[in-house]
Amino acid sequence: MKNVTPVIAIHGGAGTISTSTTSPEQAQAYHDALQTIVRAAQAALLEGLSALDATCLAVEMLEDCPLFNAGYGAVFTHEETHELDAAVMDGATLAAGAIAGVSHVRHPVRAARAVLEDGAHVLLAGAGAEAFARDRGLEMVEPFFFSTDARRQQLYRVRDTGRVVTDHEGAAMTKPPLDEDKKFGTVGAVALDMHGHLAAATSTGGMTNKRVGRVGDSPLIGSGTYADDRSAAISCTGSGEMFIRVAAAHDICARMAYGGATLEAATHAVVHGSLPAIGGTGGLIAVDRHGNLSLAFNTEGMYRGHARGDAAPVTAIFAA
Repeated sequence: MKNVTPVIAIHGGAGTISTSTTSPEQAQAYHDALQTIVRAAQAALLEGLSALDATCLAVEMLEDCPLFNAGYGAVFTHEETHELDAAVMDGATLAAGAIAGVSHVRHPVRAARAVLEDGAHVLLAGAGAEAFARDRGLEMVEPFFFSTDARRQQLYRVRDTGRVVTDHEGAAMTKPPLDEDKKFGTVGAVALDMHGHLAAATSTGGMTNKRVGRVGDSPLIGSGTYADDRSAAISCTGSGEMFIRVAAAHDICARMAYGGATLEAATHAVVHGSLPAIGGTGGLIAVDRHGNLSLAFNTEGMYRGHARGDAAPVTAIFAA
């Protein structure tokens, strides 16, 4: 039995910073939420729970926090509906599960894990994914459960421009640390447990004003989510279509496995090379099998937090 120092990292989206209008109270609200969630996942890892358990716990808590675009507080589609996506992957077995386009599942990450545990499929979407969640006894809610007035006003602002934007990308009337209309609102977690195993989990409400039926990178294994004990665990946040086109999460693992790149070199190549080359913006969190961390982004900031062993969690919003 290995005795590895566990590591947890989480993200709550990346995007444009409005430093001139950021109040200490606004920033503190995000730091407090990130600290609480990191501490809960850190405690789970120190108790011997698996990386998969810890990442799912962290993402479930992020889904419950209206500050972030996943679960409660998710953004609206063009038709004023919600369509939620999530994915989980176990680096020890390469088992993966994902759901896309659901509107009644209280915790999309739980449904994604149920798909993983069932093992028959990797990705379920729409009505079929919701039927599966019901069959597994997961908590179901009416779609309005996910709605907040702030997200509805965000939709109206963006819809008036005729654009489809990531959660951190339009002109906000009120500006928290990351402009709510100009941030890539995906949440995620990656972890290394004391047994030496890796896992990743990601959840999102998608893009504000998106076309009904649009699926981004988050639930696509290898694009927005990936984990392999031989290399790293990755959860992405950004312009999903671009992350899909470069298979961002898997490409990092491939650079490490086949090219001998370090985690830092591999994430830098993708975030500051492959993505910008096609207009891709956003960021990601990653941890490798040695416990090295990378929290890389090519935007002005990314909500993020991490902890190693029993050390105090570290959280950040802006670029260093």
